[in-house]
Amino acid sequence: MQEKLNDLKKRLAKISDLHNAASVLAWDQQTYMPPGGAAARAQQLATVSHIAHEKFIGDAIGHLLDELHGYAGSLPYDSDDASLIQVTKRDYDKARKVPPSLVSEIAHATAQAFEAWRKAKVESQFSHFAPYLQRNLDLKKRYAGYLGYTDRIYDPLLDDYEPGMKTAQVEAIFAKVRKEIVPLVHAISSRLNMVDNSFLHQTFDEQRQWDIGIEVARLIGYDFGRGRQDRSPHPFTTSFSLHDVRITTRFMDNYFPAGFFATIHEAGHAVYNQGIRHELERTPLADGASLGVHESQSRMWENLVGRSRPFWRFFMPRLQTVFPEEFRNVNAEQMYRAVNRVKPSFIRVESDEVTYNLHIMLRFELENALLEGRIAVNDLPEAWNARMQEYLGITPPDDAHGVLQDVHWSHGSFGYFPTYSLGNFFAAQLFDRIKKDISGLDNYFEKGEFHILLDWLRTHLYTHGRKFTMSELANKITGESLQTHSFVAYLKNKYGEMYNL
Repeated sequence: MQEKLNDLKKRLAKISDLHNAASVLAWDQQTYMPPGGAAARAQQLATVSHIAHEKFIGDAIGHLLDELHGYAGSLPYDSDDASLIQVTKRDYDKARKVPPSLVSEIAHATAQAFEAWRKAKVESQFSHFAPYLQRNLDLKKRYAGYLGYTDRIYDPLLDDYEPGMKTAQVEAIFAKVRKEIVPLVHAISSRLNMVDNSFLHQTFDEQRQWDIGIEVARLIGYDFGRGRQDRSPHPFTTSFSLHDVRITTRFMDNYFPAGFFATIHEAGHAVYNQGIRHELERTPLADGASLGVHESQSRMWENLVGRSRPFWRFFMPRLQTVFPEEFRNVNAEQMYRAVNRVKPSFIRVESDEVTYNLHIMLRFELENALLEGRIAVNDLPEAWNARMQEYLGITPPDDAHGVLQDVHWSHGSFGYFPTYSLGNFFAAQLFDRIKKDISGLDNYFEKGEFHILLDWLRTHLYTHGRKFTMSELANKITGESLQTHSFVAYLKNKYGEMYNL
C-alpha cells in the first residue's frame, strides 16, 4: 500500500503546483498587473484551472483512493496519511461532479469580473459591474446544480468554504447571536459619544503607516523571509507554498486604523499558513482547516490581541515615535477605547466588533435571496441599502460604500461570507481555552511577548493544516462543539465595561 500512497502523493503534488501557479497569476492581477493584461490573464487562469481540475478528477486518482480506502481505515484517525486519503476523497467526490469546462469558464469569468468590479468601485457605478455579477451568479447556480443539494442551493457553496456546514445551521447560529447583540447595539447607541476617536481621523503619511504595519506584522510572528506585503484594492492573503505566504493591505490617509488593522488581520491569516507542518507541503492538507477556522485566526490577532488593552499598553509608546505629532497627547487607554469605539459603519472591514456580524448577516441573507431568485441582480443596491438601514440605521451614500465595497462577488465567492462570523465565534471559544492554558496572558502582551500565543496556536491548531474540520478541531482543542456563548460573553464584558452598561 505504501507504493500506492506514494503514487497518490506524487500526483497530488503536481496538482498542488498547478493550483499554486494559478494563485501567483491571481495575486499578480490584484497587485502589479497592468490593466491591459486583463483579457490574457483571464485566459491564463482559465487554462491552468482547467488542467488542474482535469488532472485531479482523472480515473488514476480515483482508483488509488478506492484502493487506499481500507488502508486509511486501518490507520489512526488523526494520522497524516489517513487524513490525506480522507480529505482527498472528499475533495475528489465533489470535484468529480463538476465538468472541467465549467471550472475553466468560472475562472475566466471571475478574472474578468474582478477588473469590472475594480473599475465600477472607483466610479461607484454598480450598473457597470451588474452584468459580470449576473454571469458569476449564473455560473455558481450551474456549479451548485452539478454538486447537487436536497435542501438549499446555498448548501454546496457553503460546503466549499466550511465543510459539513449547512445553511440552516448558519441561520440558527445567526438568529441566536442576533438576539444577543441587537439589544447590546441599542444599549450602546445612546452612549456613542462616551468614547472619543477624533484623533484617529487626521492626515497620516502612507509610508509611515506602511512601516508601522510591517513592524506589527513582525511582532505577532509573520515571517517576512517566507512572505511579503503589497498593496491591493481589497486586502487579502494568498499562499504559493508554506514558505511563500503573501499578504496585501490598503490605506486611508485620513483614518489610521484602516491600514493598521488590515495588516494585522492578513498577518493573522498568514501566520496560520506559515505554521502548518512542512510534511504537509504539496498536498491537499497544506492549508487551513476551513475559511471559518482561517478567519478565527485573522480576527483573533486583529481583535482579541490588536484591539486589547494590554496590546496598547505595550505598543502605544512605539506608535508615538512614528507619529509623534498625531498622537502626542494620546495615552494607551485613550487609544484602546478609540479603536474599539462602537459606531455603525458603511464599510464592513472598518466596523467595530459589536456591529461587524450584522454586516455578515446582511450579506448572507442577500446571497441566499440572489441564488433562490428572490432578488434580481439589478435590484441588489436597493435591497442592500434597505437592509443597511434596517440593521444598522444608516444608508450608504453611494454604491462604493454599499454593494460594491467587497471584492468577493467578483471572485464568485458565494458561500464565503458566513465564515467571517463563524471565525469570530470560534476565535472567542479558542481564546477562552488559551487563557486557561496560559496563565497571565495579558502580562505577556503588555511586555510585547506575543510569541507565547503564537507557540500555543502552532502546537494546537496550525500544525494540523487541513486534517480536521472546524467541528473536529473545536472538540479536539476545547472539548466542545462550536459555540457562541464565549463570543457573546466577550462582547458584553468588554463593551459593558467601556460604556458603563
